[in-house]
Amino acid sequence: MDRAEATNLLESSRKRIDELDEEIIILIKERTSLAGNIAQAKLVLGMDIHDPEREEYIHQKIREIANQQEINKDSLTQIIKILTDLSKEEQEKILRR
Repeated sequence: MDRAEATNLLESSRKRIDELDEEIIILIKERTSLAGNIAQAKLVLGMDIHDPEREEYIHQKIREIANQQEINKDSLTQIIKILTDLSKEEQEKILRR
């Protein structure tokens, strides 16, 4: 690979990362917006926002996906924890209304 090819590779990879970042943000927004549905259902069902069984299921699923995709399990778990915390915060906001 020469310098021109390396420069093109760098630019195209960065462009794709920018596109993926935007897609990830859109998916996070969609995931978070589902918190409203979850909060309403939990309210009717008399459930707490914190659902340890569901959280354990999510973390187990993430560990399996991380192993299958050969992604660092701890890092992926941290990302999912942030997403579940975001969902719980959104549910709490909705239930306080």
